Amino acid sequence: VQLVESGGGSVQPGGSLNLSCAASRVILSVYRIGWYRQSPGKERELVATITTRGEKNYADFVKNRFTISRGTISRDRSQATVYLQMNSLEPDDTAVYYCNLHYGAFDYWGQGTQVTVSS
Repeated sequence: VQLVESGGGSVQPGGSLNLSCAASRVILSVYRIGWYRQSPGKERELVATITTRGEKNYADFVKNRFTISRGTISRDRSQATVYLQMNSLEPDDTAVYYCNLHYGAFDYWGQGTQVTVSS
């Protein structure tokens, strides 16, 4: 499994960003994929996830500001894309955002993309 994130950057408070995660070499038909984030000095925390059945889970701090969605899945299911639309960004949202694919006891991670919210 290979996960590649994109879409991070710097925005002012109240701004928006749309993160993308391209998943490839996926040989699983059932899994959960989503986003975690980590700020300096803090543990990595869940942001939002979505399963292959479309079930979504959000962290409480998202407060209806973020939306996770899936893009088109390749016919052989080996490639997929997941998005995280982030609106009304706050300085506390500053972190490295990581894409994660979870199946059973296995976790796969992307390299992360930096999101900075500052005036």
